Amino acid sequence: MTDSGDGLPPATGAWRAGDPPGRRQWFTGPGALALEAGGSLPSYTLAYETWGTLNSDGSNAVLIEHALTGDSHAAGPAEPGHPSAGWWDGLIGPGKAFDTDELFVVVPNVLGGCQGSTGPSSDAGDGRPYGSRFPVVTARDQVRTEEALADALGVYRWAAVAGGSMGGMRALEWAVSAPDRVDSALVLASTARASAEQIAWAAPQLHAIRSDPGWHGGDYYGQPDGEGPHRGLGVARRIAHVTYRSEPELAQRFGRRYQGEEDPLRGGRFAVESYLDHHAEKLAARFDAGSYVVLTESMNTHDVGRDRGGVAAALAQVTARTVVAGVDSDRLYPLYQSAEIAGAVGGEASVVSSPYGHDSFLIESGQIGALVKSLLG
Repeated sequence: MTDSGDGLPPATGAWRAGDPPGRRQWFTGPGALALEAGGSLPSYTLAYETWGTLNSDGSNAVLIEHALTGDSHAAGPAEPGHPSAGWWDGLIGPGKAFDTDELFVVVPNVLGGCQGSTGPSSDAGDGRPYGSRFPVVTARDQVRTEEALADALGVYRWAAVAGGSMGGMRALEWAVSAPDRVDSALVLASTARASAEQIAWAAPQLHAIRSDPGWHGGDYYGQPDGEGPHRGLGVARRIAHVTYRSEPELAQRFGRRYQGEEDPLRGGRFAVESYLDHHAEKLAARFDAGSYVVLTESMNTHDVGRDRGGVAAALAQVTARTVVAGVDSDRLYPLYQSAEIAGAVGGEASVVSSPYGHDSFLIESGQIGALVKSLLG
């Protein structure tokens, strides 16, 4: 994203060619990618970041999968090219749970994303962004591109694949679709298939974006600052963010307090409204509405049991040592979904105890770090 300095939200917060690369590296796939839903992408590129060094036999590699609005920058400070600090910075680095003195950590930006990997904001090969032409991609398609990346890096079996939320979906898909390539898997605050309620929460978010006059049917990338679909994206983020936190946390943090001197009886906001406004504005500055739609729909269609005889039959294919954990205050991915996965792979779900709801997998570094250490032995 290029900041125009005029204070208006950009048409897209996507990383674009010419922006600072930051720590990104790039991998271009070996050819066209046939897609699960039909059709193909003629080519694709994944942006990724690495920490540590791959050992001589390639046995110390760990793949970390990001959630919906995450990206490859899982560790390190904010810097040119990376507007936010690493989302798992407390877990990745020398002496940390993912100890980069011993491990080779790889974090790709997912296919369909907007931070260097091929997605709706990317050039389609004709000098124009894909926009509305970007195809439907599924978690299986995304994992296939990551398999090609692993081949290119010389990683033929991961010591671990780990992720939370949407990242947990891909970690689980790895364990099901490529069991010979995964030693262990960590699936956090996730599910084997999207539920009716999760799809229902996503529906108004998708409608908000597509109803924004700045959406232009998905082809808004040439619009000037302030005239893209930032309003719809902001509404989507507000809805989503409520599901990411818990009612007790919101009650404790905000209650019915007003925002500063504002008075809701006279057009002002409650403090919790200001909080949601802030997160909406932040996302519009660093993310892309088209990617939000594509990735949300990939989450909706996530089902490890599709065309595999159902969820139980699919999970029976998992041979990786698997740690599954849910959050006791998560109202978006409730604990029973973690228990379903854990039971099918022969274990019990661990419980992360936290007031922070679904986002606890990003916040509770101590508890998540203990799960990582148990996974890696």
